[in-house]
Amino acid sequence: MNIFRSQILLCAFLIAGITSRCFALEPSQVFLIANKNMPESLAVAEYYQQRRAIPKDNLILLDLPKTEDIVRADYNSKLALPVREALKERKDKIKCLLCIYGVPLRVGGDAPNDAEKKQLEKVEAERKTAQEKLKPLEARIKELEPKAKADPKGDDAKELDKARDEHKKLSNNVRLLENRQRWLSHAESQAAVDNELMLLWWEDYELRRFQFNLLHFQVPESKRKGKPPVLMTARLDGPTPEITKRLVDDAVEVEKTGLKGKVYVDARDIRFDPKSEDGYGYGGYDESMREMAALLKDQGKMDVILDNKPAVFTPNSCPECALYCGWYSHGNFVDSCGFVKGAVAWHLASSEAVSLRRKDLNLWCRNILEKGAAATLGPVGEPYTIGFPKPAEFFGFLVTGEYTLVECYSRTLVLTSWMCTLIGDPLYNPYKATPKLKSEQVTPSPKGGKFFLHLKDETD
Repeated sequence: MNIFRSQILLCAFLIAGITSRCFALEPSQVFLIANKNMPESLAVAEYYQQRRAIPKDNLILLDLPKTEDIVRADYNSKLALPVREALKERKDKIKCLLCIYGVPLRVGGDAPNDAEKKQLEKVEAERKTAQEKLKPLEARIKELEPKAKADPKGDDAKELDKARDEHKKLSNNVRLLENRQRWLSHAESQAAVDNELMLLWWEDYELRRFQFNLLHFQVPESKRKGKPPVLMTARLDGPTPEITKRLVDDAVEVEKTGLKGKVYVDARDIRFDPKSEDGYGYGGYDESMREMAALLKDQGKMDVILDNKPAVFTPNSCPECALYCGWYSHGNFVDSCGFVKGAVAWHLASSEAVSLRRKDLNLWCRNILEKGAAATLGPVGEPYTIGFPKPAEFFGFLVTGEYTLVECYSRTLVLTSWMCTLIGDPLYNPYKATPKLKSEQVTPSPKGGKFFLHLKDETD
């Protein structure tokens, strides 16, 4: 899950201040997308409209596949385009798009065009040729090594140095060709459907990898100026329609008196060194979990249990859980938390939202919802650590009671057109009645880390 720095165009800015609140989400600003080919999708959409007083005209019914995946061409023609058409006259009224149970979860990758396909053939031939040259060179190096060891100043040692240099050059060339192949084949251009929809109003943006989220609370207004709007997005979804409706019921009920219960944070004792790290690797996220625990306990006066050992919480060890964040048990849900009604919980791992339906996969998002939580988030594919919100930022804003669930997510998610999906009622505000912090107390995490912006105009 480490970031592939060599392929990411990043420009570092350490931003000390926090932008003022720019969101004020109302039910009338939430627009729903449902699948007209699934009666359950329409039923969940109408149920949500009734519970949250969403205007009837805010529902968009689309002709979509019933599967959790949609190919890129169908996403463009059957989903993004009709949504854009439906909303073009109401562009100033929408702040949040909500994908309803039955709307595909993941959009497939972009396909290379004819010119790129021809280039791919050429690059593949070059890569194979370079790869073949490595084989005899590796054999010769293996043959020379004992001879050079026996006579470090002899001819064999000199030949070994030359062979190693040549091997290094060829290996670098192979890597460059492989990177070129990935670019031409549009590798890693798949995304979560709702994450892609954040850029509904953007045209012809690069689909390979990701775009940086201009809604992030550390992005200065000057960087948003002149850019198309970015939408907040979420999914009202789950393993079954019944569970999906329950997410809404729990949110509406808990909001009346406030979410009550314990906070469980499952870090791994990975140290963060701001002198050598930017804060988006393992150390940065682990430190953010510890900062989350300290913030909610020391300043929020909440009941916080922090585990700072590599192993995850054991089964049934976290009773009365209102908030949970931890890692790392990839694709292997551990039933550690007894969730109270309205709980918000997520586990940082690579593929925990690959499916919300399949019971043959022991994924965290599906299980967290089945076990009673009201909201979760996770990736539909490999996100790298940077694909997740920072725990101290996300949960810090959540307990202020100043922001809804989707606002907390949108303010702390670093990337758009990427892998993460938020599952739950976007209007849910679990601490509105019982705020624990002020938003000014939530600062960039981890302390000493850097915030990254993708500035195309400065890197092109």
